[in-house]
Formats: sequence, C-alpha cells, structure tokens
Amino acid sequence: MNRVAIIDYGMSNLDSVARAVQECEADPLVTTSPKDLEHAARIILPGVGVFDEGMRRLREQGYEEALNELVIGRQIPFLGICLGMQFLAAKGSEGGAETPGLGWIDGEVVRLTPSATDNRLPHVGWNEVVHNGDGLFRDVPNARDFYFVHSYHLRPMQESDVAARTPYCGGFVSAVRRDLVFGTQFHPEKSQRLGFQVLRNFLTL
Repeated sequence: MNRVAIIDYGMSNLDSVARAVQECEADPLVTTSPKDLEHAARIILPGVGVFDEGMRRLREQGYEEALNELVIGRQIPFLGICLGMQFLAAKGSEGGAETPGLGWIDGEVVRLTPSATDNRLPHVGWNEVVHNGDGLFRDVPNARDFYFVHSYHLRPMQESDVAARTPYCGGFVSAVRRDLVFGTQFHPEKSQRLGFQVLRNFLTL
C-alpha cells in the first residue's frame, strides 16, 4: 500500500488529513520524528497557524534537513497544504520579522489585500479554484469551489510554478507545482469530493 507520511510538528489538523488519505486508499503515517519520513512513498505537510512559528518548529524538530534530503535530493513526491504550501516559499513576513522558508519555490508569503468591500480577512469558506490543467487537477472541473482558511498567500516569482489561482482579494495563487513538489492553499481534506480527487491525483502522480 502507498505509505504517506503526514508531518506532525504541532501546528496542523492531522486527523482529518489522515482520514482523507485513508479514504483515498493509501496508508497514512503520522510522524513522531523526521526518521519516520524514511518509510514514506509520499509526504504531506499540513499546517494551520503563523509562518514564523511553523518554520521555527520545523527547523527545531529536524524536519527541514530531512525534507531537503528526501524531497529535493531523492525526489519523493510532496504536498504542502495551507500553511504547508506557504512554507515552500523563499521567505515570509507573517509573525513579525522576515523568516526564511524552505525555499523550494521562488517567492514570498504576503498578506492578502482586500480589493472590494466584501473581501473579508481571514478568507474563510468556499471559493473558486481556476487551474491550468496540471495533473494535480486531473478529472477536476475548472472554476469549482474548494475550502479555504487563511490571511496570507504565497506569491511566486515564476509563472511556471503556478498551478491554480483564486479570484479573491484581487486574485491569489491557490496551487503551485515544481517537479514533484505540490502545494494547495485550500484544504483538499475539507473540500469534499473534488478535494479528495486532488488527493487521489497526488497519490498517483
């Protein structure tokens, strides 16, 4: 069975992600240390919270070094969800001082800027995801709604890293891909049938 490591660094809703992975017919393994990643065919990094605190925890617990070796070095497929996607950036300013991210996607994490009176922050609820046909969205109709909870977003420097956008607060990138590194700003595990299809696609890419 497809063993999927779900990283526990103390800032994520692991149960819902693990249940979703299991429903997609894969074997979830919630980590207790970076050593658990060695047994995984794929890695998921969920996250809810603040960028600087999350990166501090990843570094202190030894996950950053392990992820660089396994994902970048050995090309193990990786999916970052919500804050986990934002960690892919070179840097982020949420939480005060500028903080280095994993640096796998050229860009930075910045606060959403409302462009209309009905744009509220945090951005919570269902909104459109307009994708470019990337394999992560195979069998997912375009411009369908997915579930979001966030106030910050990853702003990539290269258009080639963008897999999907969402028309809120002037528009923001809601999914990225570089090689076998994927990220979704939305929560696929909370996005019902289409969210589960995104997870299934990740598990087979």
